Amino acid sequence: MTFSGFTDLDLRVNGVRLRGRVGGRASRPALLLLHGHPQTHMMWHRVAAELAEDFAVVAPDLRGYGDSGRPAADEDHAAHSKRTMARDCVELMSALGHDRFLVAGHDRGGRVAARLAVDAPGRVDKAMLLDVAPTLDMYEGADREFATAYWHWFFLIQPAPLPETLVEADPRAYVEGVLGGRHAGLAPFPPEVLDHYVAGLTGTGRARGICEDYRAAATIDLDHDRADRTAGRVTSVPLRVLWARHGVIERLFDPIPLWKQVAADVSGRALDCGHYLAEECPDEVVREMRSFFGSG
Repeated sequence: MTFSGFTDLDLRVNGVRLRGRVGGRASRPALLLLHGHPQTHMMWHRVAAELAEDFAVVAPDLRGYGDSGRPAADEDHAAHSKRTMARDCVELMSALGHDRFLVAGHDRGGRVAARLAVDAPGRVDKAMLLDVAPTLDMYEGADREFATAYWHWFFLIQPAPLPETLVEADPRAYVEGVLGGRHAGLAPFPPEVLDHYVAGLTGTGRARGICEDYRAAATIDLDHDRADRTAGRVTSVPLRVLWARHGVIERLFDPIPLWKQVAADVSGRALDCGHYLAEECPDEVVREMRSFFGSG
C-alpha cells in the first residue's frame, strides 16, 4: 500500500470540509478519483502511486464518508444528492487550480462522476465509471436477485435512526459484511485499509452520511435522472465503463446500452475480477486509465 509522495488534502468547499490526499505531477492533467461505499479515498491505495507518475491526482473522501464532513440531513436529501456531491468536486478542483480535469469513480463515486459529466461537461474532459449502471435503471430493473445481492441499498434508505443505529453499533461487522460478501472476500483489503473504512463509520453520527447518500439515490437523484431522460439530456463527455465479470452488473445489467442513455460516447468492457476493481485488478485498472485518459 502506498500514497508515497502524496500530501494531505483538507479544504472547505460548497459548505463542507473535504479531506483526502493529493499527489503527482502538477504539470500533468488533473485526475479526480472518487471512491465507493463503504470505503474512503484509501480504496485507490494500489493504483495511486502509479497514476501519480502521469497525472496530478486528487483523491478526496466524499461528503459523509471517511474523514470528510457530515452535513445535517434534510427532508429531501438534497444535501447528499449526487448533484451536490458533484458540485463539491467542481469547487474542490477549482480551489486546487484545475479548470479542467479527468474523473474516475467507483461505485458511489461512479454515480458522482456520471453526474459531473452531465452537469459540468465544460469542466470534465473524460470520465471512467467502475462497476456501476445508471441508478435509475438499476432501481427500475430491481428484482429479488438484485435486492438480495444489493440488500444494503434497501436497508440504508430506511428512515432514521434505524440503519444509523445498527451500523454504528458494530461498524466493523457492517464493513466486513458488505466487502467480504463479494467475489474476492476480504482478501483485497490490507488491515490498515480495512481499519480506515471501519473508522469512517465509528462513533455517534458517523453513519449518517452513508444512509443519506442512499436515501438521496432512491429519491432526489432519481428525480434528476428522470428529468434528464425526459429532456433528452445527453452529455458529450466520453465515458469509459469497466465492470466486474464476477459481479452484479455483469449478471443483471447491460451497462453499455444503459450508459448510452446518459452519454453520446460510451465504451467499456468487463475485467476478470469482483466489484472492487482497483483493489482486485490494480494493474489492469492503471492500464485502462492510461489508455483512456492518456499519459506522458
